Amino acid sequence: MSALPFDIAPVLSHAPERETSVRPWGADVKRILCVRLDRLGDILMTTPAIHALRAAMPGRHITLLTSSVGAQAAPFLSDVDDVIAYDAPWHGPTETSRQAEFAMQRRLEAGHFDAAAIFTVYSQSALPSAMLCYLAGIGRRLAHCRENPYGLLTDWVCETEPHAGVRHEVERQLALAASVGATCADTRMRFHVGNPAREALSTRLAARGIAPYGPWFVLHPGASAPSRRYPPERFGEVAGRLARSSPWPILLTGSADEAPLIGAAIAAAGPAVRARLHDLSGLLNIAELAALIERAAVLVSNNSGPVHLASALATPVVDLYALTNPQHTPWQTEQRVLFRDVDCRWCYRGVCPQGHHRCLLGVPASEVADAALELAAERRSKPPIDGWRTDADTASATASIPS
Repeated sequence: MSALPFDIAPVLSHAPERETSVRPWGADVKRILCVRLDRLGDILMTTPAIHALRAAMPGRHITLLTSSVGAQAAPFLSDVDDVIAYDAPWHGPTETSRQAEFAMQRRLEAGHFDAAAIFTVYSQSALPSAMLCYLAGIGRRLAHCRENPYGLLTDWVCETEPHAGVRHEVERQLALAASVGATCADTRMRFHVGNPAREALSTRLAARGIAPYGPWFVLHPGASAPSRRYPPERFGEVAGRLARSSPWPILLTGSADEAPLIGAAIAAAGPAVRARLHDLSGLLNIAELAALIERAAVLVSNNSGPVHLASALATPVVDLYALTNPQHTPWQTEQRVLFRDVDCRWCYRGVCPQGHHRCLLGVPASEVADAALELAAERRSKPPIDGWRTDADTASATASIPS
């Protein structure tokens, strides 16, 4: 094999910067399809940008095209008018057929959308979604894109991450919306809990002998990827330390599939504190989980959907942050982000590629518990949420907050 006729080989498969090509979206853009084909946390981190798109012009209608998992959040997003669930074949294994893809194209065509905003992380390509929107006849199509999209995007923001620096995921999506003139001073993440979910949660907790208005600690040992999971035995040690330092109940949450993780955490906590721990795995829908996090003194969680719910609800969070992606830290809420730096940081892998998991295993349970207790102490002067505690409730709760 002959050598290349260059002394220096290129390190990127694209030009590092191209000229962005966008035009403002005016009053003629009323029906917008927001494409975010990921999971709950990604949807929540896109809500500020969706709000900006909606608020930029009166009378705008927003439809969210998202995964079947992400679609569960749509009823609680006040800026979203409609939702279309779609497990796209370019976003993971799926059993959809070519016929289903053509059906989705026809469904989008029937929506008569004026524009589509395609939201991605920088490691994803927007072009498959852009092609779908192009075939559906959506006239304006906006996205970050690394390579030249030619006619697939009418509004192209050249991808400059990560080689020109990275931003928080919220900032990335806000910048995309701003490129077409959609800006907003209110950059909070959004999730509307609503009183029905609060009342359902209160009934469910009271039936299990848990004071329905808190205070309590919430621990979430699960995450969709093993690389982002602090060991359940460590969560158990955290629970034990919290139980010995505070009189508050400790509620452990997760899906039904995550019940073994929670069981392992409770077992590791030991029999002495078992009565203080409550296994809620598989019991809460997304709205009830949000209502629980809304009332929590502190959430202790792997970096997963509940962390972003806490951000949207202004609940303090201890985030056990595996160094798989730098962009998904908590947003605009009191926080402690715990990790240990490693050479293999930002691996973007679902399983630790080195097998040592040091970015999380290097964090001792004592540090996690101390962070939770510190955040709880800082929150004691904060007012109750949405009037859900009476003055007597609040006085009783704050009196027992560890200092």
